[in-house]
Amino acid sequence: MNSAAAAAACASAPAWVVGGGAGGGARSARGPCGIRVCGLRGEAVALRSLRISQGAAVRRAAVAARAAAENGVAGSGGFDYDLVIIGAGVGGHGAALHAVEEGLKTAIIEGDVVGGTCVNRGCVPSKALLAVSGRMRELHDEHHMKSLGLQVSSPGYDRQAVADHANNLASKIRSNLTNSMKALGVDILSGFGAIVGKQKVRYGKVGFPDKEITARNIIIATGSVPFVPKGIEVDGKTVFTSDHALKLESVPDWIAIVGSGYIGLEFSDVYTALGSEVTFVEALDQLMPGFDPEIAKLAQRVLINPRNIDYHTGVFASKITPAKDGKPVQIELIDAKTKEHKETLEVDAALIATGRAPFTKGLGLENINVVTQRGFIPVDERMRVMDADGNVVPNLYCIGDANGKLMLAHAASAQGISVVEQISGRDHILNHLSIPAACFTHPEISMVGLTEPQAREKADKEGFEISVVKTSFKANTKALAENEGDGLAKLIYRPDTGEILGVHILGLHAADLIHEASNAIALGTRLQDIKFAVHAHPTLSEVLDELFKAAKPREGPERKPKHPPQPLLKVLSFVTRLLTSQKRNRQP
Repeated sequence: MNSAAAAAACASAPAWVVGGGAGGGARSARGPCGIRVCGLRGEAVALRSLRISQGAAVRRAAVAARAAAENGVAGSGGFDYDLVIIGAGVGGHGAALHAVEEGLKTAIIEGDVVGGTCVNRGCVPSKALLAVSGRMRELHDEHHMKSLGLQVSSPGYDRQAVADHANNLASKIRSNLTNSMKALGVDILSGFGAIVGKQKVRYGKVGFPDKEITARNIIIATGSVPFVPKGIEVDGKTVFTSDHALKLESVPDWIAIVGSGYIGLEFSDVYTALGSEVTFVEALDQLMPGFDPEIAKLAQRVLINPRNIDYHTGVFASKITPAKDGKPVQIELIDAKTKEHKETLEVDAALIATGRAPFTKGLGLENINVVTQRGFIPVDERMRVMDADGNVVPNLYCIGDANGKLMLAHAASAQGISVVEQISGRDHILNHLSIPAACFTHPEISMVGLTEPQAREKADKEGFEISVVKTSFKANTKALAENEGDGLAKLIYRPDTGEILGVHILGLHAADLIHEASNAIALGTRLQDIKFAVHAHPTLSEVLDELFKAAKPREGPERKPKHPPQPLLKVLSFVTRLLTSQKRNRQP
Protein backbone atom coordinates (compact mmCIF):
# COMPACT_ATOMS: atom_id res chain seq x y z
CA MET A 1 0.00 0.00 0.00
CA ASN A 2 1.55 3.41 -0.91
CA SER A 3 1.74 6.25 1.61
CA ALA A 4 -1.26 8.13 0.20
CA ALA A 5 -3.43 5.04 0.25
CA ALA A 6 -2.26 4.20 3.75
CA ALA A 7 -3.10 7.68 4.94
CA ALA A 8 -6.55 7.45 3.42
CA ALA A 9 -7.07 4.06 5.02
CA CYS A 10 -5.96 5.37 8.42
CA ALA A 11 -8.21 8.38 8.12
CA SER A 12 -11.23 6.19 7.49
CA ALA A 13 -10.36 3.49 10.02
CA PRO A 14 -12.11 3.61 13.42
CA ALA A 15 -9.84 4.42 16.35
CA TRP A 16 -11.08 1.83 18.84
CA VAL A 17 -9.45 -0.25 21.51
CA VAL A 18 -10.23 -3.95 21.67
CA GLY A 19 -9.97 -6.03 24.83
CA GLY A 20 -8.26 -5.30 28.16
CA GLY A 21 -8.87 -1.76 29.44
CA ALA A 22 -6.79 0.22 31.84
CA GLY A 23 -5.37 -2.13 34.39
CA GLY A 24 -6.90 -5.08 32.61
CA GLY A 25 -3.63 -6.95 32.63
CA ALA A 26 -3.88 -7.95 28.95
CA ARG A 27 -0.88 -7.31 26.76
CA SER A 28 -1.58 -4.79 24.04
CA ALA A 29 0.16 -3.74 20.89
CA ARG A 30 -0.37 -0.74 18.69
CA GLY A 31 -1.43 -1.86 15.23
CA PRO A 32 -1.86 -0.04 11.92
CA CYS A 33 -3.17 3.55 12.17
CA GLY A 34 -2.44 3.59 15.89
CA ILE A 35 -5.12 1.06 16.79
CA ARG A 36 -4.32 -1.02 19.84
CA VAL A 37 -5.45 -4.63 19.72
CA CYS A 38 -5.13 -6.87 22.71
CA GLY A 39 -6.60 -9.96 24.34
CA LEU A 40 -7.89 -13.07 22.62
CA ARG A 41 -11.58 -12.09 22.56
CA GLY A 42 -12.91 -9.73 19.95
CA GLU A 43 -9.73 -9.05 18.00
CA ALA A 44 -10.89 -11.22 15.10
CA VAL A 45 -13.88 -8.95 14.56
CA ALA A 46 -11.79 -5.86 15.07
CA LEU A 47 -9.10 -6.89 12.63
CA ARG A 48 -11.66 -7.92 10.03
CA SER A 49 -13.36 -4.53 10.33
CA LEU A 50 -9.97 -2.82 10.15
CA ARG A 51 -9.11 -4.83 7.06
CA ILE A 52 -12.41 -3.89 5.47
CA SER A 53 -11.95 -0.22 6.42
CA GLN A 54 -8.43 -0.05 5.02
CA GLY A 55 -9.24 -2.00 1.87
CA ALA A 56 -12.48 -0.12 1.34
CA ALA A 57 -10.71 3.22 1.57
CA VAL A 58 -8.32 2.26 -1.19
CA ARG A 59 -11.06 0.74 -3.34
CA ARG A 60 -13.35 3.72 -2.70
CA ALA A 61 -10.63 6.00 -4.02
CA ALA A 62 -10.35 3.81 -7.11
CA VAL A 63 -14.12 3.88 -7.61
CA ALA A 64 -14.16 7.67 -7.25
CA ALA A 65 -11.31 8.01 -9.71
CA ARG A 66 -13.08 5.78 -12.21
CA ALA A 67 -16.30 7.74 -11.76
CA ALA A 68 -14.47 11.02 -12.26
CA ALA A 69 -12.86 9.72 -15.43
CA GLU A 70 -16.19 8.56 -16.78
CA ASN A 71 -18.29 11.55 -15.77
CA GLY A 72 -15.90 14.41 -15.21
CA VAL A 73 -17.08 14.88 -11.61
CA ALA A 74 -15.87 13.79 -8.23
CA GLY A 75 -17.42 11.35 -5.74
CA SER A 76 -19.69 8.61 -7.05
CA GLY A 77 -19.92 10.06 -10.53
CA GLY A 78 -22.56 12.57 -9.58
CA PHE A 79 -24.77 9.89 -7.98
CA ASP A 80 -25.82 9.84 -4.35
CA TYR A 81 -24.63 6.24 -4.07
CA ASP A 82 -22.55 3.73 -5.98
CA LEU A 83 -25.11 1.08 -5.06
CA VAL A 84 -28.67 1.16 -3.72
CA ILE A 85 -30.32 -2.11 -2.69
CA ILE A 86 -34.10 -2.32 -2.45
CA GLY A 87 -34.78 -4.95 0.20
CA ALA A 88 -32.92 -5.71 3.42
CA GLY A 89 -33.22 -9.48 3.59
CA VAL A 90 -30.37 -11.97 3.57
CA GLY A 91 -29.69 -11.31 -0.12
CA GLY A 92 -29.57 -7.54 0.27
CA HIS A 93 -27.45 -7.84 3.40
CA GLY A 94 -24.90 -10.08 1.68
CA ALA A 95 -24.66 -7.72 -1.29
CA ALA A 96 -24.31 -4.66 0.96
CA LEU A 97 -21.46 -6.09 3.01
CA HIS A 98 -19.55 -7.18 -0.07
CA ALA A 99 -20.12 -3.78 -1.68
CA VAL A 100 -18.58 -2.05 1.34
CA GLU A 101 -15.58 -4.36 1.12
CA GLU A 102 -15.21 -3.26 -2.49
CA GLY A 103 -15.24 0.41 -1.52
CA LEU A 104 -18.72 1.20 -2.85
CA LYS A 105 -20.83 3.85 -1.16
CA THR A 106 -23.90 1.77 -0.37
CA ALA A 107 -27.46 2.25 0.87
CA ILE A 108 -30.09 -0.38 1.59
CA ILE A 109 -33.82 0.34 1.69
CA GLU A 110 -35.82 -1.73 4.17
CA GLY A 111 -39.57 -1.61 3.79
CA ASP A 112 -40.42 -3.86 6.73
CA VAL A 113 -37.65 -5.07 9.04
CA VAL A 114 -34.01 -5.93 8.43
CA GLY A 115 -33.54 -9.62 7.75
CA GLY A 116 -36.56 -10.11 5.51
CA THR A 117 -38.49 -13.37 5.40
CA CYS A 118 -35.61 -15.67 6.34
CA VAL A 119 -34.70 -13.99 9.59
CA ASN A 120 -38.13 -12.87 10.73
CA ARG A 121 -40.67 -15.31 9.27
CA GLY A 122 -38.72 -18.16 7.73
CA CYS A 123 -35.56 -20.17 8.08
CA VAL A 124 -34.29 -18.63 11.34
CA PRO A 125 -37.34 -18.95 13.66
CA SER A 126 -38.31 -22.25 12.06
CA LYS A 127 -34.92 -23.69 13.05
CA ALA A 128 -35.60 -22.65 16.63
CA LEU A 129 -38.86 -24.61 16.57
CA LEU A 130 -37.15 -27.56 14.91
CA ALA A 131 -34.44 -27.56 17.58
CA VAL A 132 -37.19 -28.02 20.15
CA SER A 133 -38.96 -30.71 18.11
CA GLY A 134 -35.71 -32.63 17.70
CA ARG A 135 -35.10 -32.74 21.41
CA MET A 136 -38.71 -33.62 22.19
CA ARG A 137 -38.65 -36.42 19.66
CA GLU A 138 -35.45 -37.83 21.15
CA LEU A 139 -36.74 -37.61 24.73
CA HIS A 140 -39.96 -39.40 23.79
CA ASP A 141 -38.10 -42.19 21.99
CA GLU A 142 -37.90 -44.59 24.91
CA HIS A 143 -36.22 -47.34 22.88
CA HIS A 144 -33.52 -44.93 21.66
CA MET A 145 -32.88 -43.65 25.18
CA LYS A 146 -32.67 -47.13 26.69
CA SER A 147 -30.22 -48.24 24.01
CA LEU A 148 -27.92 -45.44 25.18
CA GLY A 149 -28.43 -46.37 28.82
CA LEU A 150 -30.49 -43.26 29.61
CA GLN A 151 -33.71 -42.97 31.56
CA VAL A 152 -36.09 -40.06 31.03
CA SER A 153 -39.52 -39.67 32.59
CA SER A 154 -42.45 -37.55 31.43
CA PRO A 155 -40.81 -35.00 29.10
CA GLY A 156 -42.99 -31.98 28.36
CA TYR A 157 -42.84 -28.45 26.99
CA ASP A 158 -44.05 -24.90 27.61
CA ARG A 159 -45.66 -23.64 24.40
CA GLN A 160 -45.12 -19.96 25.16
CA ALA A 161 -41.49 -20.55 26.11
CA VAL A 162 -40.95 -22.41 22.83
CA ALA A 163 -42.55 -19.53 20.90
CA ASP A 164 -40.41 -17.02 22.80
CA HIS A 165 -37.27 -18.97 21.90
CA ALA A 166 -38.09 -18.64 18.19
CA ASN A 167 -38.99 -14.95 18.51
CA ASN A 168 -35.88 -14.12 20.54
CA LEU A 169 -33.62 -15.85 18.03
CA ALA A 170 -35.13 -13.86 15.16
CA SER A 171 -34.72 -10.65 17.13
CA LYS A 172 -31.08 -11.41 17.92
CA ILE A 173 -30.16 -12.24 14.33
CA ARG A 174 -32.05 -9.17 13.06
CA SER A 175 -30.09 -6.98 15.48
CA ASN A 176 -26.81 -8.57 14.39
CA LEU A 177 -27.53 -7.91 10.72
CA THR A 178 -28.50 -4.30 11.41
CA ASN A 179 -25.44 -3.61 13.55
CA SER A 180 -23.07 -5.22 11.04
CA MET A 181 -24.28 -2.93 8.26
CA LYS A 182 -24.21 0.20 10.42
CA ALA A 183 -20.71 -0.60 11.70
CA LEU A 184 -19.38 -0.88 8.15
CA GLY A 185 -21.00 2.33 6.92
CA VAL A 186 -24.04 1.07 5.01
CA ASP A 187 -26.83 3.65 5.05
CA ILE A 188 -30.11 1.98 6.12
CA LEU A 189 -33.06 3.87 4.64
CA SER A 190 -36.54 3.10 5.96
CA GLY A 191 -39.53 2.90 3.65
CA PHE A 192 -40.81 1.15 0.57
CA GLY A 193 -38.54 1.62 -2.44
CA ALA A 194 -39.55 1.96 -6.10
CA ILE A 195 -37.72 2.72 -9.32
CA VAL A 196 -38.82 6.02 -10.91
CA GLY A 197 -36.40 6.10 -13.81
CA LYS A 198 -32.93 5.20 -14.95
CA GLN A 199 -30.69 4.99 -11.86
CA LYS A 200 -33.32 6.74 -9.73
CA VAL A 201 -35.12 5.36 -6.68
CA ARG A 202 -37.90 6.81 -4.57
CA TYR A 203 -38.59 5.59 -1.06
CA GLY A 204 -40.76 6.57 1.87
CA LYS A 205 -43.27 5.55 4.50
CA VAL A 206 -47.02 5.99 4.46
CA GLY A 207 -47.95 9.40 5.84
CA PHE A 208 -44.50 10.86 5.19
CA PRO A 209 -43.14 12.63 2.09
CA ASP A 210 -41.14 10.45 -0.30
CA LYS A 211 -37.45 10.99 -0.93
CA GLU A 212 -35.61 10.45 -4.20
CA ILE A 213 -32.03 9.30 -4.55
CA THR A 214 -29.76 8.36 -7.44
CA ALA A 215 -27.43 5.40 -7.74
CA ARG A 216 -24.88 4.24 -10.23
CA ASN A 217 -26.25 0.70 -9.77
CA ILE A 218 -29.46 -0.67 -8.26
CA ILE A 219 -30.22 -4.16 -6.94
CA ILE A 220 -33.80 -5.34 -6.41
CA ALA A 221 -33.92 -7.82 -3.52
CA THR A 222 -37.54 -7.70 -2.37
CA GLY A 223 -37.98 -11.42 -1.73
CA SER A 224 -41.28 -13.28 -1.60
CA VAL A 225 -44.47 -13.88 0.39
CA PRO A 226 -46.48 -17.05 1.10
CA PHE A 227 -48.55 -18.20 -1.88
CA VAL A 228 -52.21 -18.84 -1.04
CA PRO A 229 -54.25 -20.55 -3.80
CA LYS A 230 -57.72 -19.33 -4.70
CA GLY A 231 -60.57 -20.64 -2.59
CA ILE A 232 -58.57 -20.65 0.63
CA GLU A 233 -59.64 -18.18 3.32
CA VAL A 234 -56.83 -17.30 5.72
CA ASP A 235 -57.79 -15.96 9.15
CA GLY A 236 -54.35 -16.27 10.76
CA LYS A 237 -55.76 -18.34 13.63
CA THR A 238 -57.19 -21.63 12.34
CA VAL A 239 -56.17 -21.29 8.67
CA PHE A 240 -52.72 -19.78 8.34
CA THR A 241 -49.45 -19.62 6.44
CA SER A 242 -45.93 -20.27 7.71
CA ASP A 243 -45.74 -16.57 8.71
CA HIS A 244 -48.41 -17.20 11.34
CA ALA A 245 -47.32 -20.75 12.24
CA LEU A 246 -43.91 -19.59 13.41
CA LYS A 247 -45.56 -17.61 16.21
CA LEU A 248 -46.79 -20.96 17.61
CA GLU A 249 -49.88 -19.36 19.15
CA SER A 250 -51.40 -22.83 19.52
CA VAL A 251 -50.65 -26.51 19.02
CA PRO A 252 -53.80 -27.99 17.44
CA ASP A 253 -54.81 -31.58 18.09
CA TRP A 254 -55.30 -32.19 14.36
CA ILE A 255 -53.79 -30.03 11.65
CA ALA A 256 -53.92 -30.40 7.86
CA ILE A 257 -50.83 -29.26 5.98
CA VAL A 258 -51.52 -28.32 2.36
CA GLY A 259 -48.31 -29.06 0.46
CA SER A 260 -45.55 -31.58 1.25
CA GLY A 261 -42.46 -29.64 0.19
CA TYR A 262 -39.74 -28.23 2.47
CA ILE A 263 -42.08 -26.01 4.48
CA GLY A 264 -44.80 -28.60 4.96
CA LEU A 265 -42.34 -31.35 5.85
CA GLU A 266 -40.52 -29.26 8.46
CA PHE A 267 -43.76 -28.18 10.13
CA SER A 268 -44.99 -31.78 10.21
CA ASP A 269 -41.82 -32.54 12.18
CA VAL A 270 -42.59 -29.73 14.64
CA TYR A 271 -46.28 -30.44 15.13
CA THR A 272 -45.99 -34.21 15.53
CA ALA A 273 -43.16 -33.81 18.05
CA LEU A 274 -45.40 -31.49 20.07
CA GLY A 275 -48.29 -33.94 19.97
CA SER A 276 -50.42 -33.01 16.96
CA GLU A 277 -51.92 -35.36 14.40
CA VAL A 278 -51.04 -34.28 10.86
CA THR A 279 -52.78 -34.82 7.51
CA PHE A 280 -50.93 -33.90 4.31
CA VAL A 281 -52.86 -32.68 1.28
CA GLU A 282 -50.68 -32.98 -1.85
CA ALA A 283 -51.76 -32.12 -5.41
CA LEU A 284 -49.25 -34.43 -7.09
CA ASP A 285 -49.34 -38.23 -7.02
CA GLN A 286 -46.52 -38.60 -4.49
CA LEU A 287 -45.36 -36.83 -1.37
CA MET A 288 -42.26 -34.62 -1.47
CA PRO A 289 -42.33 -34.14 -5.25
CA GLY A 290 -39.31 -31.82 -5.30
CA PHE A 291 -36.92 -34.38 -3.84
CA ASP A 292 -34.99 -37.13 -5.60
CA PRO A 293 -37.56 -39.97 -5.85
CA GLU A 294 -35.38 -42.51 -4.03
CA ILE A 295 -34.71 -40.07 -1.20
CA ALA A 296 -38.42 -39.16 -1.04
CA LYS A 297 -39.33 -42.83 -0.75
CA LEU A 298 -36.90 -43.35 2.11
CA ALA A 299 -38.04 -40.10 3.76
CA GLN A 300 -41.63 -41.33 3.69
CA ARG A 301 -40.55 -44.52 5.44
CA VAL A 302 -38.55 -42.62 8.09
CA LEU A 303 -40.37 -39.29 8.49
CA ILE A 304 -44.00 -40.06 7.63
CA ASN A 305 -45.04 -43.66 8.17
CA PRO A 306 -43.84 -44.14 11.79
CA ARG A 307 -45.42 -40.86 12.91
CA ASN A 308 -48.96 -39.72 13.56
CA ILE A 309 -49.34 -38.61 9.93
CA ASP A 310 -51.72 -39.57 7.15
CA TYR A 311 -51.97 -38.09 3.68
CA HIS A 312 -54.07 -37.52 0.57
CA THR A 313 -52.21 -37.31 -2.76
CA GLY A 314 -53.47 -36.32 -6.19
CA VAL A 315 -56.01 -33.89 -4.72
CA PHE A 316 -56.51 -30.12 -4.56
CA ALA A 317 -57.86 -28.23 -1.58
CA SER A 318 -60.41 -26.33 -3.64
CA LYS A 319 -61.91 -24.52 -0.66
CA ILE A 320 -60.85 -24.07 2.94
CA THR A 321 -63.10 -22.37 5.48
CA PRO A 322 -61.75 -21.28 8.89
CA ALA A 323 -63.29 -22.56 12.10
CA LYS A 324 -66.15 -20.41 13.39
CA ASP A 325 -69.43 -20.67 15.27
CA GLY A 326 -68.30 -23.89 16.88
CA LYS A 327 -67.60 -25.56 13.55
CA PRO A 328 -64.11 -26.95 12.71
CA VAL A 329 -61.98 -26.00 9.72
CA GLN A 330 -63.51 -27.49 6.57
CA ILE A 331 -61.38 -28.54 3.61
CA GLU A 332 -63.04 -29.56 0.35
CA LEU A 333 -60.87 -31.94 -1.67
CA ILE A 334 -61.23 -32.46 -5.43
CA ASP A 335 -59.40 -34.84 -7.74
CA ALA A 336 -56.37 -33.05 -9.23
CA LYS A 337 -57.09 -34.45 -12.71
CA THR A 338 -60.87 -34.81 -13.01
CA LYS A 339 -61.73 -31.94 -10.61
CA GLU A 340 -64.49 -34.12 -9.13
CA HIS A 341 -65.28 -33.76 -5.45
CA LYS A 342 -63.54 -36.42 -3.36
CA GLU A 343 -64.33 -35.65 0.27
CA THR A 344 -64.48 -32.95 2.94
CA LEU A 345 -62.02 -32.94 5.82
CA GLU A 346 -62.84 -31.42 9.18
CA VAL A 347 -59.77 -30.50 11.21
CA ASP A 348 -58.76 -28.14 14.00
CA ALA A 349 -56.39 -26.08 11.86
CA ALA A 350 -54.87 -25.87 8.37
CA LEU A 351 -51.38 -24.71 7.42
CA ILE A 352 -51.04 -23.49 3.84
CA ALA A 353 -47.57 -24.56 2.68
CA THR A 354 -48.06 -24.30 -1.10
CA GLY A 355 -44.87 -22.39 -1.81
CA ARG A 356 -44.02 -18.72 -2.12
CA ALA A 357 -44.77 -15.92 -4.60
CA PRO A 358 -42.38 -13.10 -5.57
CA PHE A 359 -42.99 -9.73 -3.91
CA THR A 360 -42.53 -7.44 -6.91
CA LYS A 361 -45.67 -5.27 -7.07
CA GLY A 362 -45.32 -1.52 -6.74
CA LEU A 363 -41.63 -1.46 -7.68
CA GLY A 364 -42.16 0.96 -10.59
CA LEU A 365 -41.00 -1.59 -13.16
CA GLU A 366 -43.32 -0.03 -15.74
CA ASN A 367 -41.12 3.07 -15.63
CA ILE A 368 -38.25 1.09 -17.18
CA ASN A 369 -40.29 -1.15 -19.53
CA VAL A 370 -39.92 -4.31 -17.43
CA VAL A 371 -42.74 -6.87 -17.40
CA THR A 372 -42.78 -9.63 -14.80
CA GLN A 373 -43.33 -13.28 -15.68
CA ARG A 374 -45.75 -14.87 -13.19
CA GLY A 375 -44.61 -12.14 -10.84
CA PHE A 376 -40.89 -12.86 -11.25
CA ILE A 377 -38.53 -10.24 -12.61
CA PRO A 378 -36.73 -11.61 -15.70
CA VAL A 379 -32.93 -11.66 -15.45
CA ASP A 380 -30.04 -13.13 -17.40
CA GLU A 381 -27.28 -15.36 -16.02
CA ARG A 382 -25.57 -12.32 -14.49
CA MET A 383 -28.77 -11.23 -12.65
CA ARG A 384 -29.15 -8.24 -14.99
CA VAL A 385 -32.79 -7.25 -15.39
CA MET A 386 -34.27 -7.75 -18.86
CA ASP A 387 -36.90 -5.41 -20.29
CA ALA A 388 -40.03 -6.33 -22.28
CA ASP A 389 -38.02 -6.31 -25.53
CA GLY A 390 -35.44 -8.77 -24.22
CA ASN A 391 -32.74 -6.15 -23.71
CA VAL A 392 -30.59 -5.69 -20.62
CA VAL A 393 -31.62 -2.73 -18.47
CA PRO A 394 -28.31 -0.96 -17.72
CA ASN A 395 -27.18 -0.80 -14.09
CA LEU A 396 -30.20 -2.71 -12.77
CA TYR A 397 -30.05 -6.15 -11.17
CA CYS A 398 -32.45 -8.47 -9.37
CA ILE A 399 -31.47 -11.17 -6.87
CA GLY A 400 -33.17 -13.76 -4.68
CA ASP A 401 -36.78 -14.92 -4.64
CA ALA A 402 -37.86 -11.96 -6.78
CA ASN A 403 -36.13 -13.46 -9.85
CA GLY A 404 -37.23 -17.05 -9.19
CA LYS A 405 -33.97 -18.73 -10.19
CA LEU A 406 -33.55 -20.51 -6.86
CA MET A 407 -35.74 -19.46 -3.94
CA LEU A 408 -33.26 -19.96 -1.10
CA ALA A 409 -31.86 -17.32 1.25
CA HIS A 410 -28.23 -18.34 0.69
CA ALA A 411 -28.80 -18.33 -3.07
CA ALA A 412 -29.97 -14.72 -2.81
CA SER A 413 -26.83 -13.80 -0.89
CA ALA A 414 -24.60 -15.57 -3.42
CA GLN A 415 -26.36 -13.78 -6.28
CA GLY A 416 -25.88 -10.45 -4.52
CA ILE A 417 -22.15 -11.05 -4.08
CA SER A 418 -21.92 -12.09 -7.74
CA VAL A 419 -23.57 -8.81 -8.79
CA VAL A 420 -21.17 -6.74 -6.68
CA GLU A 421 -18.26 -8.57 -8.31
CA GLN A 422 -19.57 -7.45 -11.70
CA ILE A 423 -20.14 -3.89 -10.52
CA SER A 424 -16.53 -3.87 -9.29
CA GLY A 425 -15.26 -4.79 -12.74
CA ARG A 426 -14.83 -8.55 -12.38
CA ASP A 427 -17.14 -10.70 -14.48
CA HIS A 428 -18.78 -13.43 -12.44
CA ILE A 429 -21.43 -16.03 -13.23
CA LEU A 430 -22.89 -18.04 -10.36
CA ASN A 431 -23.27 -21.80 -10.90
CA HIS A 432 -26.71 -22.44 -9.42
CA LEU A 433 -26.24 -26.21 -9.67
CA SER A 434 -23.58 -25.90 -6.97
CA ILE A 435 -25.95 -24.29 -4.45
CA PRO A 436 -27.09 -26.78 -1.80
CA ALA A 437 -30.53 -27.06 -0.21
CA ALA A 438 -31.62 -28.66 3.04
CA CYS A 439 -34.75 -29.72 4.88
CA PHE A 440 -34.20 -29.63 8.66
CA THR A 441 -36.36 -32.56 9.68
CA HIS A 442 -35.15 -35.29 12.04
CA PRO A 443 -33.21 -36.78 10.39
CA GLU A 444 -32.30 -34.05 7.88
CA ILE A 445 -32.43 -34.12 4.08
CA SER A 446 -29.99 -32.26 1.85
CA MET A 447 -29.20 -32.08 -1.84
CA VAL A 448 -27.11 -30.34 -4.45
CA GLY A 449 -27.14 -30.56 -8.24
CA LEU A 450 -29.48 -32.76 -10.27
CA THR A 451 -31.87 -35.48 -9.15
CA GLU A 452 -31.48 -38.85 -10.83
CA PRO A 453 -34.41 -38.26 -13.27
CA GLN A 454 -33.01 -34.83 -14.16
CA ALA A 455 -29.55 -36.27 -14.71
CA ARG A 456 -30.88 -39.06 -16.94
CA GLU A 457 -32.86 -36.56 -19.00
CA LYS A 458 -29.75 -34.41 -19.43
CA ALA A 459 -27.67 -37.46 -20.33
CA ASP A 460 -30.16 -38.60 -22.97
CA LYS A 461 -30.29 -35.12 -24.46
CA GLU A 462 -26.54 -34.54 -24.55
CA GLY A 463 -25.44 -38.11 -25.26
CA PHE A 464 -23.47 -39.28 -22.26
CA GLU A 465 -23.82 -41.95 -19.58
CA ILE A 466 -24.47 -41.52 -15.89
CA SER A 467 -23.73 -43.79 -12.94
CA VAL A 468 -25.23 -43.90 -9.45
CA VAL A 469 -23.64 -45.12 -6.21
CA LYS A 470 -25.03 -45.12 -2.68
CA THR A 471 -23.74 -45.56 0.86
CA SER A 472 -25.65 -46.18 4.08
CA PHE A 473 -25.34 -44.45 7.44
CA LYS A 474 -25.52 -47.94 8.94
CA ALA A 475 -21.89 -48.39 7.87
CA ASN A 476 -20.75 -45.22 9.62
CA THR A 477 -19.18 -45.55 13.08
CA LYS A 478 -20.25 -42.11 14.32
CA ALA A 479 -23.86 -42.62 13.24
CA LEU A 480 -23.96 -46.03 14.94
CA ALA A 481 -22.45 -44.56 18.11
CA GLU A 482 -25.45 -42.24 18.28
CA ASN A 483 -27.91 -44.97 17.26
CA GLU A 484 -28.79 -42.95 14.17
CA GLY A 485 -28.18 -45.50 11.44
CA ASP A 486 -31.23 -44.58 9.35
CA GLY A 487 -29.79 -42.73 6.40
CA LEU A 488 -28.58 -42.85 2.82
CA ALA A 489 -26.17 -40.85 0.66
CA LYS A 490 -26.51 -40.98 -3.11
CA LEU A 491 -24.08 -39.81 -5.79
CA ILE A 492 -24.95 -39.24 -9.46
CA TYR A 493 -21.96 -38.74 -11.74
CA ARG A 494 -20.50 -39.04 -15.24
CA PRO A 495 -18.20 -42.08 -15.40
CA ASP A 496 -16.47 -40.76 -18.52
CA THR A 497 -15.28 -37.51 -16.91
CA GLY A 498 -15.70 -38.00 -13.17
CA GLU A 499 -17.99 -34.95 -13.00
CA ILE A 500 -20.35 -34.85 -10.02
CA LEU A 501 -23.90 -34.20 -11.23
CA GLY A 502 -25.78 -34.47 -7.96
CA VAL A 503 -25.56 -35.61 -4.35
CA HIS A 504 -28.54 -36.36 -2.09
CA ILE A 505 -28.39 -37.23 1.60
CA LEU A 506 -30.93 -38.29 4.20
CA GLY A 507 -29.49 -38.82 7.64
CA LEU A 508 -27.98 -37.31 10.77
CA HIS A 509 -26.60 -33.81 10.06
CA ALA A 510 -27.21 -34.15 6.33
CA ALA A 511 -27.49 -30.36 6.05
CA ASP A 512 -23.89 -30.01 7.21
CA LEU A 513 -22.50 -32.90 5.17
CA ILE A 514 -23.72 -31.64 1.79
CA HIS A 515 -21.22 -28.81 1.53
CA GLU A 516 -18.27 -30.98 0.60
CA ALA A 517 -20.20 -32.08 -2.48
CA SER A 518 -21.43 -28.54 -3.12
CA ASN A 519 -17.91 -27.11 -3.07
CA ALA A 520 -16.67 -29.94 -5.30
CA ILE A 521 -19.29 -29.04 -7.92
CA ALA A 522 -18.53 -25.32 -7.60
CA LEU A 523 -14.79 -25.87 -8.05
CA GLY A 524 -15.17 -28.49 -10.77
CA THR A 525 -13.36 -31.13 -8.70
CA ARG A 526 -13.40 -34.56 -10.33
CA LEU A 527 -14.08 -37.78 -8.49
CA GLN A 528 -10.65 -38.99 -9.58
CA ASP A 529 -9.20 -36.27 -7.33
CA ILE A 530 -11.66 -35.92 -4.45
CA LYS A 531 -11.46 -39.62 -3.58
CA PHE A 532 -7.97 -38.95 -2.22
CA ALA A 533 -9.26 -36.40 0.33
CA VAL A 534 -8.71 -37.44 3.94
CA HIS A 535 -11.55 -37.41 6.47
CA ALA A 536 -11.19 -37.60 10.26
CA HIS A 537 -12.27 -40.86 11.88
CA PRO A 538 -14.77 -41.47 13.29
CA THR A 539 -16.93 -38.69 11.79
CA LEU A 540 -20.10 -38.45 9.76
CA SER A 541 -18.01 -36.92 6.96
CA GLU A 542 -16.85 -40.45 6.18
CA VAL A 543 -20.28 -41.08 4.68
CA LEU A 544 -19.20 -38.79 1.84
CA ASP A 545 -15.72 -40.30 1.82
CA GLU A 546 -17.16 -43.77 1.24
CA LEU A 547 -19.54 -42.38 -1.36
CA PHE A 548 -16.77 -40.79 -3.43
CA LYS A 549 -14.56 -43.87 -3.13
CA ALA A 550 -17.44 -46.11 -4.27
CA ALA A 551 -17.64 -44.26 -7.59
CA LYS A 552 -15.78 -45.82 -10.52
CA PRO A 553 -14.98 -43.08 -13.00
CA ARG A 554 -12.93 -44.02 -16.00
CA GLU A 555 -9.38 -42.80 -15.99
CA GLY A 556 -9.41 -39.35 -17.53
CA PRO A 557 -6.54 -37.33 -18.98
CA GLU A 558 -3.18 -37.88 -17.35
CA ARG A 559 -2.53 -35.79 -14.26
CA LYS A 560 -0.32 -32.76 -14.66
CA PRO A 561 3.29 -33.78 -14.01
CA LYS A 562 4.85 -32.52 -10.81
CA HIS A 563 8.01 -31.62 -12.72
CA PRO A 564 8.33 -29.66 -15.98
CA PRO A 565 8.18 -31.84 -19.11
CA GLN A 566 11.42 -32.60 -21.01
CA PRO A 567 10.91 -30.03 -23.82
CA LEU A 568 10.49 -27.27 -21.24
CA LEU A 569 13.59 -28.43 -19.39
CA LYS A 570 15.58 -28.20 -22.63
CA VAL A 571 14.35 -24.63 -23.21
CA LEU A 572 15.23 -23.62 -19.64
CA SER A 573 18.66 -25.21 -20.01
CA PHE A 574 19.29 -23.28 -23.24
CA VAL A 575 18.23 -19.95 -21.66
CA THR A 576 20.49 -20.61 -18.65
CA ARG A 577 23.50 -21.31 -20.87
CA LEU A 578 22.78 -18.19 -22.94
CA LEU A 579 22.58 -15.93 -19.89
CA THR A 580 25.77 -17.45 -18.47
CA SER A 581 27.59 -16.85 -21.76
CA GLN A 582 26.44 -13.19 -21.89
CA LYS A 583 27.60 -12.64 -18.32
CA ARG A 584 31.05 -14.04 -19.13
CA ASN A 585 31.37 -11.82 -22.22
CA ARG A 586 30.66 -8.70 -20.11
CA GLN A 587 33.47 -9.53 -17.69
CA PRO A 588 36.81 -7.63 -18.35
